[in-house]
Amino acid sequence: MPKVFVHGNPECDAVWSPLVAALAERGVDDCVLLSPPGFGAPVPAGFGATPAGYVEWLAAELRELAGPIDLVGHDWGTGHVAGLAAAYPDLIRSFTIDCGGLIHPDYVWHDMAQIWQTPEVGEEAIAAMVSTPQGDKVAMFESFGAPAGIAERMAAAVDRAMGECVLTLYRAGAQPYQAELSARLDAADPRPAHIISALDDPYVSAELGVSTAERLGACHTPLPGRGHWWMTADLDEAVNAMTAFWDGL
Repeated sequence: MPKVFVHGNPECDAVWSPLVAALAERGVDDCVLLSPPGFGAPVPAGFGATPAGYVEWLAAELRELAGPIDLVGHDWGTGHVAGLAAAYPDLIRSFTIDCGGLIHPDYVWHDMAQIWQTPEVGEEAIAAMVSTPQGDKVAMFESFGAPAGIAERMAAAVDRAMGECVLTLYRAGAQPYQAELSARLDAADPRPAHIISALDDPYVSAELGVSTAERLGACHTPLPGRGHWWMTADLDEAVNAMTAFWDGL
């Protein structure tokens, strides 16, 4: 019964390492880490790095696995997971996401996302990010709260291919995408859902996460004092909630 994890931007699958280790200590050792194309994984020829393109990529990956599958998404991985749950609910048993506000019709993208969504300005910002020396990239990720080893791996994943995917993904994912995804998910064959809200996440309002959980009839786990990368440290509360959710299915 695999637990499949999908990360976001600008990340690679190293972001899950502490959480996967903590789950293994609880006997959950059937974890599969999927890296979206451009985010720690090669970009296939002809791949369209749009939200729809990533949903089709994820669906193809899940069809290769023996189910039932419990799907987990973080950051843009939340968008990919929600898109999968809306389009292909038969491929999963359940889904767990953080950043629940990303699939709220009233979500407003954070400042950096709006820069990426702006022609020319976004290209300049991405060029600067990609050309930043490795040591400075590591320091940037550490300043965001990533542990040293994880920061090094995520910094190494930031390249031109990621930058191009960021621009395409965020521009195609601008509103009204969130409102449309919300409506499609509401209309889909429902799957048990669990929303984790890191209350100090600066990118997504925890209040919108609560609203999304209520709308979906989802389990909701608030994580006081935790930020965007809640899965990298102090994991007891999150692991307790995740395993309780899966055990109750």
